[in-house]
Amino acid sequence: MSYFLFKRVLTLLATLLATSVIVFAVLEVLPGNAAQVLMGPDADPGAVAAKATELGLDQPAIQRYLAWITGLLRGDMGNSYTYGSPVAELIAERLQLTIPLAVLAMLLTTVLALTVGVYAASRHNGVGDMGAMTLAQIGVAIPNFWSAILLILLFSVKLQWFSAGGFDGWVFDDGVWHGLWEGTKALILPAVALAVVQAAILARFTRSAVLEVLREDFVRTARAKGLSRRATLWGHVLRNAMIPVITVMGMQFAELLAGTIVVENVFYLPGLGRLIFQSIANRDLIVVRNCVMLLAAMVVIVNFVVDVLYAVIDPRVKASEI
Repeated sequence: MSYFLFKRVLTLLATLLATSVIVFAVLEVLPGNAAQVLMGPDADPGAVAAKATELGLDQPAIQRYLAWITGLLRGDMGNSYTYGSPVAELIAERLQLTIPLAVLAMLLTTVLALTVGVYAASRHNGVGDMGAMTLAQIGVAIPNFWSAILLILLFSVKLQWFSAGGFDGWVFDDGVWHGLWEGTKALILPAVALAVVQAAILARFTRSAVLEVLREDFVRTARAKGLSRRATLWGHVLRNAMIPVITVMGMQFAELLAGTIVVENVFYLPGLGRLIFQSIANRDLIVVRNCVMLLAAMVVIVNFVVDVLYAVIDPRVKASEI
């Protein structure tokens, strides 16, 4: 197990290093610069150049890349050109919304997908199977922003059960969380909008994985010994079908994080996605660079955790790596 983890950690570090180079290089070729945006379109070129020098934008790219990486290793992300405050503080503040939103969306995705997928597989080629897969197909076809707008029209405008957007934040005072329900309620519609597509994809994948396991000999043996259909499905079949399903779930969590950029703007939520959107508009590339790197690191770490879970669930995976 130690050798397996060692190889995975080396792969994780190499992936993060390659990602940092790509993120930095891609943002370097974008047109415009923060100095011009801060000084205004009619600013004197000399004043713009002086501002670029003040921000360190006139230094060679390799020097700025090394300064950025060494700063990250020290936990220093630099200061935002627009806000003038440390980037780490901006990101930490926005993650208080984005992380709960992504986790809530992932929980909804998992519950819906496993329920629908197992139900459809247990009624293979029946009416229930076709109905569940038709709903899943519709869910796959609906983009996040479109489902978000539909949810606002139905539950905010028509029924008035939820607000159409906004978030008042979490308040922790005197050892008590205040506004916990109000905050969670504000995230429900955005989480549903994020979960619809991912749940539909995962449900179809779960159905296929469960059907494949249902054809195994040990399932027939379990049924021959008198085990009920429900107990066989949830106790034996789903456990063995979870290996490929967990891999897909890891990739989906990454897609949920990326999807927050669109959904947070539709619901006007002050999360990481909205910070990235505003920073791109302001050419505040130091904020964009660190946010994108953080999202990429989350994706890589989630995949690392999935690999470890893969080996825990199926020891043959670990053995094949040694």
